[in-house]
Amino acid sequence: MSAGEMAWSDTLKDVPEFFETYLGESLEARTETLASFRELGPPDLCHVIKTTGKAGSKDLGSYHYVSGVDASSSASLAAYLNSLTYTVEEAPSWFFASSASKAGYKIRGGAFCSFNAFSRVDVRVEVKIPGGVEAYVIDLRGERHEATPAIWQEVYLSAILRAILYADDANYRLAGFRKLDPITTLEAELRFVAAAEAAFFKGWQLGSDPEIQVATVVSNHLTSGIMKYFGDSFRYGPAVNLFEKLVVKEGEVACLLAQSYFGMNEEVKAVRVLHSALQNHPQSYSLLHVQCDFLRTKGKHDWALKLAKQAVNCAPSEFVTWAKLTEVNMELGKFSDALLTLNSCPMFTYNERDLHRMPTPARSHLPMKDFIAASGVLDDEANAVHNNDADVALLRLPAPSLRGTFAKAYGLLAQLVSQIGWDELLKCRSQVFVMEEEYRMQKATDDSPNPQGIPNGVVHANGAGPEDEEKEGFGPLALEDEEEADDDASTKGVKPPASPVEDLGSPSIPTIKVSTESDGERERSAIEEYEAGQESKLSGEAPGLERPQHAVQGEEEQTATVPGSTGTANGAASQPAAGAPGSFNNKRLCERWLDNLFMVLYEDLRVYTIWRAEVAHFKAQHLPYRKTGTEWEILGELAQRLNHKEEAKDAYQRALDAKFSAKAWLKLLEFYADEGDLQRSLNAAVRLSAYQHRWYMETSFPTAVAHQLFKLIRRDGLAKISYSVVSMNVPSQLLKNVVQPIFAYAQTFRVEGSDF
Repeated sequence: MSAGEMAWSDTLKDVPEFFETYLGESLEARTETLASFRELGPPDLCHVIKTTGKAGSKDLGSYHYVSGVDASSSASLAAYLNSLTYTVEEAPSWFFASSASKAGYKIRGGAFCSFNAFSRVDVRVEVKIPGGVEAYVIDLRGERHEATPAIWQEVYLSAILRAILYADDANYRLAGFRKLDPITTLEAELRFVAAAEAAFFKGWQLGSDPEIQVATVVSNHLTSGIMKYFGDSFRYGPAVNLFEKLVVKEGEVACLLAQSYFGMNEEVKAVRVLHSALQNHPQSYSLLHVQCDFLRTKGKHDWALKLAKQAVNCAPSEFVTWAKLTEVNMELGKFSDALLTLNSCPMFTYNERDLHRMPTPARSHLPMKDFIAASGVLDDEANAVHNNDADVALLRLPAPSLRGTFAKAYGLLAQLVSQIGWDELLKCRSQVFVMEEEYRMQKATDDSPNPQGIPNGVVHANGAGPEDEEKEGFGPLALEDEEEADDDASTKGVKPPASPVEDLGSPSIPTIKVSTESDGERERSAIEEYEAGQESKLSGEAPGLERPQHAVQGEEEQTATVPGSTGTANGAASQPAAGAPGSFNNKRLCERWLDNLFMVLYEDLRVYTIWRAEVAHFKAQHLPYRKTGTEWEILGELAQRLNHKEEAKDAYQRALDAKFSAKAWLKLLEFYADEGDLQRSLNAAVRLSAYQHRWYMETSFPTAVAHQLFKLIRRDGLAKISYSVVSMNVPSQLLKNVVQPIFAYAQTFRVEGSDF
């Protein structure tokens, strides 16, 4: 700490702080933004008021964010505020002789705010020192109410879920965010499980992951928090006990119970649970997905395909059901079906995490703990800022900005291209989606006289009619022709004529049908016969004398749902082709978002190919290949997105040669732990833990570092891991405060491997 900082003597030791421009500024800002919180809510806010106690002196207000504090009562929150009174730094009066510095500041009061995600209210505890404690509730309109026992139970559970789910969430990252252990004893864990059981059937009120459109009893933030907490430590026993009680009340909970049994390697019990539950709940996509994943691990992909199709029928408006079907199709080598299924995924707008919108603080205080500074482990971090330059082309890659369903869909597309290659992917794309040349030929035919009165039916993927087609481009071709395409083009297709049944009958929900292999073979043979006839007709004719004919090459008729719908099927598409209009009609409209993802994927592949070519060239010339640390970080992420693990690992290692990078360390820790590389894993874990403590993440578990270490403990045993860390000559204070708490958690909660 510099002399200028020491002169203030109004800061908290080892605790981050943001100073207000006027008292209560942060509380006002939080109250104003309460109505904008949609899911679990923002981190808890701790507001502190300091005074010198002298007449005429101005009180100071400061605040910091915190998670993991026990929010079960006003007493526990007041205890946290009281603990801060012992951390106020005293001015070293022997150095600064002024009376102002001798006076020193003391905490005279404060407030702790924690959001109740169930009732959508903010619970606040005001503490006056000396004095009393007052607890109350602020609703979305800013009105004050009394805090009831039910409210306290809900806010306690909300706070723990935020601490568990957002421990390592990059989208929930704030400066000055102090993270403490939410559960430190077996008694605290039992209390968490009891609270989760009591509120389980209200869990859907909390919302769900971005890939889930409608939160359910088994798909919400509460169930995600329970599975993450027990799953990351490989301790499914308490989860099984909880779900066995709940499955009696709600049969669909069997999907969570079966997942927990699988986590414990109790496959027979899990299968029995699934069998019994599916008898009573055959329409539960969650149950079908658990069974589908189990069959995939056993290599029964054809059986898994039937379950994935049934799950789509059960929940056609959910992204996860279509994504699961896409994955199974890829595993079976049905790449055209996979592309069609991916195109049918319903996409949802991504909602950002609930965070504060605070005014700019008057000043900030972000201290480093003495033992971390003395260890020298993070010395490279100070120099990292000088190695942040990067090529604009790398910084502007669009893929890292994808979120929610779009990021998941991109991952599926990248997995597809890693299996079959870019050229084959383009071929599949042209076989199942309408391309621009085909559209132009159809347009020429449709512009000619139409004596039968059949509607042209050319529509855009976004529903625009034929009169709009000149205003909006058709869509990108295969990428070699992309320069001719409109910038905002979307792929279009032909809408089949409405049948008399559709005209006369009332709207109904048709069943979802995915064509079988025999259907596809029969339809492809019909198309090939038609194309052969068309070629014989066209041979020898002078161009321009006859009406343009269709000559669509390599068309492969497939059946899937209407893109853009929420999952209802297109019955007209399953009929065999009968002439050119039919074969053209049976191709699909490529959704605009998938069209964009192809371009995003192309950009990633282009940059990756250039990078590997440069590496090969420099290696052949025996020249060093240099990039900045940030560039190596970006290239590592790029290779990982495209499923090139070894190239990604090499890039991350080179990034660490250039600068300290927490992102690179975390990725490498995952690689090393999966490979069983003990020494490198522990080295990465020590550095990452020190970095996280530097930025006030004092949580032992659940964290990504603890999860990877528990993998090693399961394999090698706790004793070997702890002795290996000691042998690394880690500074004693760093070992005691950063690494050993993780091992203590494993010992206390009896993580698998802790007893050998």
